[in-house]
Order: sequence, then structure tokens, then C-alpha cells
Amino acid sequence: MRAIQITEFGGPEVLKETELPDPVPAEGQLLLDVDAAGVNYADTHTVENSYLSRTELPLVPGAEVVGRTDGGRRVVALTGNGGYAQKAVVAERMAHDVPDGVTDAQALALIVQGLTAWHLLRTCARLAGGESVVVHAAAGGTGSLAVQLARHFGAGRIIATASTADKRALALELGADTAVDADPEGLTERLTEAGGGRGVDIVLEMTGGPVFDASLAALAPFGRLVTYGMASRVPPTPVEPAQLMGRSRAVVGFWLAHCVGRPGMYHEPLGELLAMTADGRLRPQVGGVYGLSEAARAHADLRARRTVGKLVLDVTR
Repeated sequence: MRAIQITEFGGPEVLKETELPDPVPAEGQLLLDVDAAGVNYADTHTVENSYLSRTELPLVPGAEVVGRTDGGRRVVALTGNGGYAQKAVVAERMAHDVPDGVTDAQALALIVQGLTAWHLLRTCARLAGGESVVVHAAAGGTGSLAVQLARHFGAGRIIATASTADKRALALELGADTAVDADPEGLTERLTEAGGGRGVDIVLEMTGGPVFDASLAALAPFGRLVTYGMASRVPPTPVEPAQLMGRSRAVVGFWLAHCVGRPGMYHEPLGELLAMTADGRLRPQVGGVYGLSEAARAHADLRARRTVGKLVLDVTR
């Protein structure tokens, strides 16, 4: 089969197309003929070995696929790794049937980024009706879904951040009430003003560094910052307990891996997201479809912030 493999750590340049033997499923696994694989920002960390879990070489990256079983089931599944290939094995318990009316790319947008957005709002932030929500990188895969879900879940005011005017316009189209520049310089003041001068209730943050710092400073009393990435690869200033107590603020971390295997945290919200997409209540944004051999370009575009929405590898070309 054709696959993308890395034999050394680094940037997009280490993603190489190669021929590998077909994987063989073990007990409890399914062999899928892959139609498409999703590209996530976490994949860029895996390739350079800077992710939360360490990577062993050689490796076929890719944590999510959509494809068909020998019996004709069309499923979307988490893979751990191994998704950038024409065939993949997945744990049967990780496979979820894709309903009619949901495209391959939409299904891929939901299994990592959609589930992440759902849990950020429901599980971690525990959004209450009427609260204000800041969504950083609001035109990205997770952010574009979080904006829509925050509206469905009853947010009072949705404040989007993005790096360009076009991305901010997309966030407004998806349901944000206002959109501000993501530049960390002056970000605390822009967020506080957008929150009506009192600060904001919830921030979904995945940039790290000074964006994290500015977001924490913009929280109102009893506000929650949920951190789920460090795209800048710059750590934020360490948080002191006195900072949190002084304004009754909270910082919550989230990693989707902890939802796997826990009752009610995987199939149930994924089913909800797929149903919302099938009936048009949720609009996953597909930002680019690349051929398998273009995986390096997909990573380069993602890291350079040239993309919006979900990026997909069409492994059939």
C-alpha cells in the first residue's frame, strides 16, 4: 500500500511517501480501506516528537481515518497513528458509523476537532447559558466548530480571535458576535472590551505563550481558561495559585486521549455531532483536500496558518 512514513523527526520535509505491507488486524481490530485521512495540528507535533505522548520511529502518522470495512460499513475512527495510508487497522471500539448525508471530510472534522470542541465547552468549561466565550483560532478546525457549538449550547456572547480579516469574517459568519485580532499585543484589553468591560467567562486557548497570558488576564471572576494546545511552541508564564484565588479564576487542561474508553465521552457526543451535521445544524468547514503525496505541503500550510477549517488527505490520489 501507499503510505506516508517518517524515519526521522523534524518538520514537513520528513514526511515521505513510500510502499509498505498492508497492516494485519489483530483480535478486536478492523481493517479499513481508507478513503481519506484527517490532518490535525497535533500531527505536526507528533512528526517533530514534541507531542504529549512520545513517538517511536519509523512511524506512519495520522490519528483519524474514514473508510470502509470488508463488509461495506462506512466508518470514521481514531487510529492513534497509521492514518496516512491506503489501509489502516483501527480498534473496533473506536469505529463509528457515518450516517448518510455526512461527507468523508465532514466526518473527519468531527472525530478529533469536533469532539474536542464539544468537550471544551461541555466537560471542561461547563458553559452555562448566557456566559461569554472566547474562541481563539476561530477559523481553524476546532475553533470553527467551537463557535457554532457555543451558539447551540446557549452562550450569551461569542468572541472570536483570528489572525486575518478573512478569518475573522468567517468566524462572524459562523455565529460569533464579534471578532478581534489575535495579536497578543493589547489582546487582554481587546478581550475585556469585547466582554463588556467586565472580562470574559470562558476562554478556549491553544496557542500558549503570551496569548495564554493575555487570555488569563482577561478572565472575569469565576472565569475559566481551558488550554488544549501550544501551537506557538512557546510556554506561557507559570500560573501562581494566588493569581487564581485573587479573582476566583480557573485554568483547566484538556487532552482528547483521556476521553477514550470512558463511558459517555466518545460515541455519544460523536453521534450528536454527526446528527447535527446531517440535518444542517452544524457546518464543519473543509479548508483543503490534498493528495496523499502532498502531506508535507498540508503540514507546511497548517503550520504557516494559511488554512481554515479541516484539512484532509485524499489517499485515493
